[in-house]
Amino acid sequence: MATVESTIEVNVPVTTAYNQWTQFEEFPSFMEGVKEVRQVDNTHLHWVAEVGGEREEWDAEITEQQPDERLAWRATSGTPNSGIVEFDPIDPDTTRVKVRFKWEPEGFMEKVGAMVGSDERRVESDLERFRELIERRGVETGAWRGKV
Repeated sequence: MATVESTIEVNVPVTTAYNQWTQFEEFPSFMEGVKEVRQVDNTHLHWVAEVGGEREEWDAEITEQQPDERLAWRATSGTPNSGIVEFDPIDPDTTRVKVRFKWEPEGFMEKVGAMVGSDERRVESDLERFRELIERRGVETGAWRGKV
């Protein structure tokens, strides 16, 4: 299984960063290759993305959700993947966001991408775009504060 870890600091309070991250249907606005994320219910998501030039769909389950602290998931269909996003307040107006993502590369292109670090660069770029989005807005577009 391949693993990516990436961290970024965003200049918003931890609640703002966390709340925006729970707006899954807005992921395509900052995640490269993600075409659609549909929240089926409080703990289930349906993803559509382009991976290695191929359209892929999968379902995921939120396995842990602690407001302002962490959110974890695992795929329940499609390519095996799982991960966690942690939110750490640095000060009242700055938050460290850390993403750890594991997946099973399938096919030649995905395996080569994992070997040369293109997946890590993609996650880093996604986090940069998340920072730009949330800092530009200054407020979240919604929130789901439930615990799982």
